[in-house]
Order: sequence, then structure tokens, then C-alpha cells
Amino acid sequence: MSAPPDGSAARPRLLVLPGDGIGPEITAATLEVLDAVDRALAIGFALEHDRIGFPALHAEGTTLPARVLERARAVDGILLGPISHLDYPPRDQGGVNVSAAFRVQLDLYENLRPARTRPGIGRTREPMDLLIVRECTEGFYPDRNMAVGSGEFMPTPDLALSVRKISAHACERIARRAFAHAQRRRRLVTAVHKANNFILSDGLFLREVRRVAAEHPNVRLEEVIVDAMAARLVREPGRFDVIVATNFYADILSDLASELSGSLGLAGAINAGESLCAAQAQHGSAPDIAGQDRANPTSLILSAAMLLDWLAARRGEARLAAAAAAIHGAVDEVLADPATRTADLGGTLGTRAFGRAVAQHAAALAVQGSTRS
Repeated sequence: MSAPPDGSAARPRLLVLPGDGIGPEITAATLEVLDAVDRALAIGFALEHDRIGFPALHAEGTTLPARVLERARAVDGILLGPISHLDYPPRDQGGVNVSAAFRVQLDLYENLRPARTRPGIGRTREPMDLLIVRECTEGFYPDRNMAVGSGEFMPTPDLALSVRKISAHACERIARRAFAHAQRRRRLVTAVHKANNFILSDGLFLREVRRVAAEHPNVRLEEVIVDAMAARLVREPGRFDVIVATNFYADILSDLASELSGSLGLAGAINAGESLCAAQAQHGSAPDIAGQDRANPTSLILSAAMLLDWLAARRGEARLAAAAAAIHGAVDEVLADPATRTADLGGTLGTRAFGRAVAQHAAALAVQGSTRS
């Protein structure tokens, strides 16, 4: 990666963790795109590479070596490839859920998952452009609900129990992030819940959302039960703007929204805290097509662009914002041509060729933008 000009801000330090399955392939494509905008705008990314997932388990006995977590705390951003957590051994045999560990131990509580249709791609009758704001440090997920042990357990061989954790603190801060995003968009927040059954836990979530809403009188709040929300996303996806929900509901609804937008392979995402952000594709590791140059790298490429947007806002660096805009624009340009789409979208390009095409378009757009400015 290129070095920034003298007198510029410190080089953005990114930790690159390819992960499992198709992770190394889509990470390589994403790095080619980052290199293109880096060269065009002289940003000077400083990249560190390490291993997680099965490569780390085979070499070091754990899917998440302690040094990786420590380095993650020290860098400006993380490029996190997909993981095959379902196939890992038990935790006491080294099988740590890397995504959960990053979110909880680094307090990356805000999982942003946008879903937007593009011309010629999508399964909706109308355009859709929404943002799902997911709280991802607690909820129904047993690996992040207890200080010691798991939130899922079996008192007898024929009885399994799972603990759901909902705190006012987590609900309040994710609500604040949702309303902050809505202020910059169409000023509508949809809070998704199941308070008709989960009276106390979802009731607490709604209490905190309503408190934050009272501080934003120019943003409209609506409350929708989660099962009705799934139906309404299919029926009228274009009416929604910012959707905020607890971990489990938002996880499911974001996959639905992404598929409606065209493919889960188009779903960019970041996990952000107060001082650190990780770009992570919304989809899984797809081990069945690993190493075949068939994976669609769009999700991780867009996630990287979202990371650059987050860094630009935090550091006040216009070049990072310009790089993010160039990547978003390049993806739109490449996807606009059916011939330059990946096979899952009816095209013919493989992972490497698609990444190369996006990189070329991103470099051109970055140069055009810098010339105009």
C-alpha cells in the first residue's frame, strides 16, 4: 500500500483476517480494491495480516489466538473474513466463535446491515433502501450472555434451556445509533419487537427506544411486531428507512432484506463500537465452493467501503470518504452490466475477475473525484 504525502494524518492501520472457506478469496479481491483506491488517493493503508478460524486452530490449537484480539484493540479497523463456526470443535477444544468474541470483548455493539436494490438486481416490485441497526452483544445468543459459562445449558439429557439477556444500557445505546442514522436519512425509525409475548425483555427494549425517540421529535418512530415485520418487508420494502432491533430479530430480518435486494452476497456490514470498527461480510464461509473462484466478493468489498466511511467520520479525513464513495460507485457500475456480474447473479465473472473489475472502476472514480475537488 502507498505511503501518504508528508504532513498528512497517520496511516490507517488495518488488521486483515481472511478466516475460513471462501474467506481468503474474497479477502484477496477486497484488498485489490483497497489497493486501487489507496494508489489513486495516496491514503497509505498500513496492513497487518494474521490468521483466525481453522488455519489458526490447526497451527495453534485455537480459532482465536490471544495476540489477534490484542492487535485488534491496537489498530484503527479490521477486515474480518467469514468463519465456519458451526464446524468448530467445542470451546474447550479451541473452537471460539470469532465473530462473537470480537463483538463482545471489543464491544462492537452496533452491527450495521444496509440493504439496497440496484437496477436489474433485486426481488422487489419497488426500490428498497434501508438500514438495519442490530444490537449484537447480547440477546438470544448464548455465547455472549454470561460472565462465566454459557447461556445455553441442559439440566437433564432431555431438557435444554437458553437464557436471553436484554439490558437497558445496550438497548439505549443502539437506539441512539439508530436515531443518529435516521437523522441523516429519511427520518423514520422502525423498532421491531415481540412485546406481546416477551413482555418484560422486549418491553424493556421498547422503553429505552421510546426514551431516545423523545429526544428526536423530528424523527418518526413506529413499532412493529417481528413476525408482521417479516411479512411487511416482503410486501412493502420501500417504505422502511432505519430498522432497529435486538440481536436475534435483526439477524434474521437482515438476511431477508439482503436477499430481497438481490443476494446475500451483496450484503455489506460493519460491527462498530465507540473507537473500533470491523468490516465483515454478512454471509457465511461457503466451504462447498472454497478455492473454486466462484464466490461473490461484493459483500466484503462493500463492508470495507463502510469501514472507510466509519474511519472518515471518526478521523475527519476526506480521502477516506472519497475512497469509500469510489468503491460504492464502482460496485454499482460493475453490477449494472449483466456481463460483469458473478455467477450467482447470472454473470460469468469469477471472484478474482470481479474484484479486478471493481478495482479498476474504483481507481477511475477516485481519480475523477480528486480531479473535481
